[in-house]
Amino acid sequence: MKSKLNYLTSVSLKRKIKTKWFVLANILLAIGIIGIINVDHIISFFGGDFNEKEQIYVIDNTNKAYDIFENQIKTIQTSLNDEQDYEIHKYQKNIEEAKKLAKDDDKNTIIIFNDDEKDVLQVEIISNSYIDTFDYQFLSSALNATKSTLALEKTNISSEQLAMIQNPVSIKRTILDENKKSEDENMEMIMTMVFPVIILPFFMLTIFLVQMIGAEVNDEKSTRGMEIIISNVSPKTHFFSKVLAGNIFVLLQGLLLLVFSGIGLFIRNLFKSSKTSELTTYIGDIINPILNSDLGRQLIYIIPLALILMILTFLAYSLLAGILASITTNTEDFQQLQTPIMVILLIGYFLATMAGMFEGSIFIKIISYIPLISAILSPSLLVLGQIGIFDVIISIIFLLGLIYLLIKYGLRIYKVGILNYTSKDLWKKMFKALK
Repeated sequence: MKSKLNYLTSVSLKRKIKTKWFVLANILLAIGIIGIINVDHIISFFGGDFNEKEQIYVIDNTNKAYDIFENQIKTIQTSLNDEQDYEIHKYQKNIEEAKKLAKDDDKNTIIIFNDDEKDVLQVEIISNSYIDTFDYQFLSSALNATKSTLALEKTNISSEQLAMIQNPVSIKRTILDENKKSEDENMEMIMTMVFPVIILPFFMLTIFLVQMIGAEVNDEKSTRGMEIIISNVSPKTHFFSKVLAGNIFVLLQGLLLLVFSGIGLFIRNLFKSSKTSELTTYIGDIINPILNSDLGRQLIYIIPLALILMILTFLAYSLLAGILASITTNTEDFQQLQTPIMVILLIGYFLATMAGMFEGSIFIKIISYIPLISAILSPSLLVLGQIGIFDVIISIIFLLGLIYLLIKYGLRIYKVGILNYTSKDLWKKMFKALK
């Protein structure tokens, strides 16, 4: 049995790998992933310039707003750790000349300050095209701060009082829960942003695994090749070969995605630019707080537990897909039975992305035990501290229990279904096979 299982597994795996569509799909994936990581370099190659500084030309008719505005720009940049470069110039020519300057380059923005008796300061922003949303908000913040400063100066407040008003409040943070630290308070927000990105490949690979196994079993049934195969090997051997080949394939595909990402980052590092360092700083701002927190130390056991859950979930979904595919005779019938699987996956994914909203909820804790969902939901709850290691172990035990039931009772359905070519009453056939 072992030699036949190995042979069927290798044949099934070769059918998936040694095909033009696999090579083409991975070439497109590699181009897509590497391209996304290096999108700024690609745009720069075709004429875009990410290193060009935003030019702000100020016509100051108040004779006092320019210096305050320039100082506010620098202050906001420092507070936001923003590396976007703005060059600010005091423009001495008239408005018409300034408009010509704006038309010459979309990077040029004109700001005009005028006195206003009622509202202290009147501002006009002139640009050739739309201003980027971030840049507009950035400028608006600096302009509002400039107006506030001018308003305070107009009331004859001393420089010491003005500094006291404008200085940010000093906050002393105290958390009574001994298990939580103030420096880890932002971890929930960070992980809420990061985790959906991490689990997305697993989500997509699971969908691919289910569809792939269903399509292969249906193909063998529709071509009557199943009868020849089953006359030489047992249904059990055939079933396990499909499951093993499918799981090895998706793990290989997942490894290729990591390789493509690594190549993309390597290429990006070769062509360093200000945007490269900006991205590196941004990623560092996300990763460093995680690694330096208690969560960073917990990753030593979180990552292995998450990988175990994911691999076992791949196995469970592949078993379920093989069982359901065996009682169908065409792709349309399998799509009908596949719908509940997709719904379960989507529920798990959306619950994982919104896990931070369910803190303290017994409902979400119970849901995390449910097999097929636990691989997506349990790691996110563990990272957020809403469940512990013991809860993840319970999820693994339940998942192993489901795998055992799928093997024990699913084989009964598979043995009957693979040589049954009737397309009516799919669910009746399945329950009849269980009996």
